[in-house]
Amino acid sequence: MTDLPAGWVWVDLAEVAEVQGGIQKQAKRHPVLNKYPFLRVANVHRGKLDLADVHEVELFDGELERFELRRGDLLVVEGNGSPDQIGRAATWDGSIGKCVHQNHLICVRPTAALLHTYLELVWNSPLVARHLREVAGSTSGLYTLSTGKLKSVRLPLPPLAEQRRIVAALDEHLSRLESAEDQVGRAASRIAKLARAYGRTVEADVANGPEVSLAELLSEPLRNGHSAPAAEGGEVRTISLTAVTQADFNERFSKMTSADPARVRDLWLVPGDILIQRSNTPELVGTAALYRGPRGWAIFPDLLIRVRLIEEVDTEYALLMLQSPRARRYFRSRAKGLAGSMPKIDQRAIQEFPLRLPSLDQQKEIVRRADGVQGYLRRLESASRTVAKKSAQLRMSLLADAFAGRLVAQDPNDEPASDLLARISAKRAAAPKQKSRLRRTQQELAAPPTRVTGDDYQQEALPL
Repeated sequence: MTDLPAGWVWVDLAEVAEVQGGIQKQAKRHPVLNKYPFLRVANVHRGKLDLADVHEVELFDGELERFELRRGDLLVVEGNGSPDQIGRAATWDGSIGKCVHQNHLICVRPTAALLHTYLELVWNSPLVARHLREVAGSTSGLYTLSTGKLKSVRLPLPPLAEQRRIVAALDEHLSRLESAEDQVGRAASRIAKLARAYGRTVEADVANGPEVSLAELLSEPLRNGHSAPAAEGGEVRTISLTAVTQADFNERFSKMTSADPARVRDLWLVPGDILIQRSNTPELVGTAALYRGPRGWAIFPDLLIRVRLIEEVDTEYALLMLQSPRARRYFRSRAKGLAGSMPKIDQRAIQEFPLRLPSLDQQKEIVRRADGVQGYLRRLESASRTVAKKSAQLRMSLLADAFAGRLVAQDPNDEPASDLLARISAKRAAAPKQKSRLRRTQQELAAPPTRVTGDDYQQEALPL
């Protein structure tokens, strides 16, 4: 752990918050009489809630009192297949009354030593994210947390007054950053629309040209690739589907495999090969890219189909046609697949693709104009990605500074966090044990849930 400013302390989450699991949804909990709003993993994103689809669950005696969420509770996602999504969390805003949560969400209720606004910010920061990745177990690719693991998570705890200053400063900085990110997102959307619009312009330019099937333009039969396991010391480099999706053929989107060189001797890529994805999501199936790399650098996997064309066809022009909105509609319409599976196209669908074929000189002129427009669009996309990357880096830098005590000035008059914790601990020890609260009656449990209006609220007085 790094050194903290004066007045700060490192604490385990259990020292400053109550941690509790949720309710497992079972057949007996089908909502009938005592039904209540029931938050699921799908309702919790990083730093925000999605309450468009809130389910209901049946509760029994005493459960509402035990599991009802309070404003300021932090809801933490227990497990995920992606390391970047482990422990993502958002603060419950109390907008739905008498609401409970499922067992795949963990409720973290801060004590008086910890502002819920500060807790959410530090929880979703790189500092805690790294720790969560370290403690999360992984079984078959699923990373999981537990209440026990969460209780041991270490947090930097500033004085309460400084927590408020940090939250106010981050709110100001992050709101500006989010506004800029929103503008970048809108710009990226406009760039994509421009690209589609230009694709339609190209289609219109050749609308009156003769139409032929792609099969008539092949210099050799289509070929599916070959997939083999990755192998250290393997002799055969194989590109990935991502290389085609990104139209980027480099080592990052390839791997060395155990493929038998003799078996794949006819699959080595040469400049001018067009590769088409025969299986992917509905949006990506049929995606095409042109290989421009060195001869014999890599082969292609089984989920790609190689297209080699006769000399009378400009490969750059053919690629434009295969990437056009018309081609995207065509391949989506020809894709087949069982429910829940990735849609696929076969060689026949590619062979029967109708391609407008003007003269070779016209093809080259269309490519020349397209190069200028696409170069402009690529520069816009590159600038957009650069801004987005810098924005993400700035966000991480802000959070890192905030939770290392570098974002706002320390005030020597603030009560040190250690003194506050000691005072809270002393009050707890001196307080008489409270009797268990009475369980609610069946009539109370059957009362319909209420919705609380208003987005803004102050942190409630939470238990010491």
